[in-house]
Amino acid sequence: MTREDYERYAAAFNARDYDAVFDFYSDNPRMAFFGIEITTREQLKAFYSFLHSYVTETITIMKFAGSDELAAVEGIIRIEAFRDLTREALDANGMQAFFPIAKGEVQQMRQYIHYHLEQGKIVSVGCAIMP
Repeated sequence: MTREDYERYAAAFNARDYDAVFDFYSDNPRMAFFGIEITTREQLKAFYSFLHSYVTETITIMKFAGSDELAAVEGIIRIEAFRDLTREALDANGMQAFFPIAKGEVQQMRQYIHYHLEQGKIVSVGCAIMP
């Protein structure tokens, strides 16, 4: 994966084009983060459709390193709530490790993301967030 490839991925994510985002993944990927596991296109759409019905989330790429087997990204994730995302709503959607956010609140986090690749497609994702 090149930086240009990842910029297309981030642009699709920022535009909420979940089909274009999933096209970067293998048929059976494993995305696991903060208690969530996504392995299908439908799960990705359901997860982000729910989350993005409360917040606008954008990725800003700070640093990128890529090869045929791995893409490593350091980025700023910006989340702005346009309606209250409550503890109850999060828990009801299996997102116990996520934090509530009130309408108008903005959170910015530095995130480190590793994408494992096979034949040019993402097969797994791992990430860590720094305050």
